[in-house]
Amino acid sequence: MNLDFDVYDADNHFYEPIDAFTRHLPERYSGAIRYVDIDGRTKIAINNKISEYIPNPTFEVVAGPGAWEEYYRGNNPDGKTLREFTGKPIRCEPAFRHPDDRIKLLDEQGVYATLMFPTLASLLEERMKDDIELTHAAISSFNRWMLDEWSFNYQGRIFPTPIITLPDPRKAIEELEWCVENGARVVLIRPAPVPGLRGSRSMALPEFDDFWNAVEQTGILVTCHSSDSGYDAYTNHWEGGSGEFLPFKLSPFRLVVNYRRDIYDTLASMICHGLFARHPAVRVASIENGSTWVASLLLELSLTYGKMPQEFAEDPLETFRRHISVSPFYEEDIPGLIDDIGIDRVLFGSDYPHPEGLGKPLDYINEVADRSPEDRRKVMSENLKELLTLRPAA
Repeated sequence: MNLDFDVYDADNHFYEPIDAFTRHLPERYSGAIRYVDIDGRTKIAINNKISEYIPNPTFEVVAGPGAWEEYYRGNNPDGKTLREFTGKPIRCEPAFRHPDDRIKLLDEQGVYATLMFPTLASLLEERMKDDIELTHAAISSFNRWMLDEWSFNYQGRIFPTPIITLPDPRKAIEELEWCVENGARVVLIRPAPVPGLRGSRSMALPEFDDFWNAVEQTGILVTCHSSDSGYDAYTNHWEGGSGEFLPFKLSPFRLVVNYRRDIYDTLASMICHGLFARHPAVRVASIENGSTWVASLLLELSLTYGKMPQEFAEDPLETFRRHISVSPFYEEDIPGLIDDIGIDRVLFGSDYPHPEGLGKPLDYINEVADRSPEDRRKVMSENLKELLTLRPAA
């Protein structure tokens, strides 16, 4: 595909090896994260509890990139399972583990630069929420492994996303500053309530203002990427379960009722709790959360503003459109999203190499084929490129 601009992908992933969480983990936590053999299969155990969140946490074999594309496009007339769509797994390729190999693959795909997210790390915080010290130690350890293996800015083309966990805001600030000092242009914050000794709370409340001041001062982009946010607790009440969220074993009820509620609530809290009014330089991007929730959130914000305008510094729809960018899934109504939040806030993301993503990232441009060349350039390139430009607050 011959394009006259450099493509910037907002959603790529690597697969973690088994030492990713433990290489830098302090000795006193040495047993907190383990890989164990269960009936001949390797599983990850967090605080002695086996997790099935990812069926094969070693990633020695994985589903092929884009294997589930037709399923997610709703093209499944024969009622195939995800396992049937997967077919024969493939060996984990070097490009899924190492930045030099990934650069070569990006060249082959026609992608110039990308954000690079972890895969398995999204399970850590939910399974450690009762131990704040361990949570901060484990996330800090993982970030140091990421710096070792990927850096936080690889050749100006791969931008890995260190994680910031927030239970202790002082430690969150220290971690953020360390990330920026080591070249980070973007960080990942889980879209979920923040655990604490007195219960959970919104990251947008004033008690986190020192952290958001630090975000403003660095100018770094904050991403809220799809994670295990603990929302299975609500659907468990309806389906009689008590187990963890299993992304590869969804029921129709869970898919309908719990779909992207975590990002909806997170962004609603940021706006309704006044985060952007107090921190006008903060920029947030929603990644791999889709976009079907956006219209509903905008409607509710508009209705609420009409009822109590005195509780907002401005029209909350204007706040959303100024501060929040969204990466929609390829199967969604992308033109409709553009109409809702504006062309400047829509980001291309392929989710490569995950099976639910696109096997050929540039196929995404077909979803905006009817837009003007300038609109396509913004979605596929300029919008993310602009967000990655660090602009410390004055």
